[in-house]
Amino acid sequence: MTISPTSTGSLASTAEEEAYLHLQQALRRGRYKPGERLIPEEIAAEIGMSRMPVREAFRRLASEGLVTLRPNRGCIVAGLTLDEIYETFEIRSVLEGLAVRLATPRMTAETFEELDRLLDRMERAGHSGSSDWVLRHQEFHAHIYALSGRPKLIRQITALHVVIEPYMRIWFDFVDKPLSARQEHARLIEALKSGDAR
Repeated sequence: MTISPTSTGSLASTAEEEAYLHLQQALRRGRYKPGERLIPEEIAAEIGMSRMPVREAFRRLASEGLVTLRPNRGCIVAGLTLDEIYETFEIRSVLEGLAVRLATPRMTAETFEELDRLLDRMERAGHSGSSDWVLRHQEFHAHIYALSGRPKLIRQITALHVVIEPYMRIWFDFVDKPLSARQEHARLIEALKSGDAR
């Protein structure tokens, strides 16, 4: 499983879905900054549709915490405080810990081969200086928790990844590159191979 909202060549089933996916991707990549007002007419013109699907997409994004709808101010890009970022990671650690406990009995030799491949992709992205490292990092973890076989749990974890992604990209661009991540994730793979979910 990948976290990407659409696969190449697939079409959104409705105009609202298309608007939602377009905006979600833009927010994840940091195109819009916290506090910035989103103008439905401009976005609708950009993607070639009427304002109504864009407004419906705003509502969906608001329910996920990515934007805030305010009376007389329209749609504002939500931002997280440092405390909220910390809390998001705390929640993720609990949910992903549960996913790992559920996934561990389902892991096979093929699982670990794929994790090694994903780790190689993540390292290549880190060395190239590409912010695709963030996406590769998410793919690595998504492969693990997808094995939990719990769709609602997976959706919750994915939603938390989406909320935090713009901050991960800022971190990648302005902090020392995460080259040590290879060793940390290799240790994770070894721990998973032990079969002990704890």
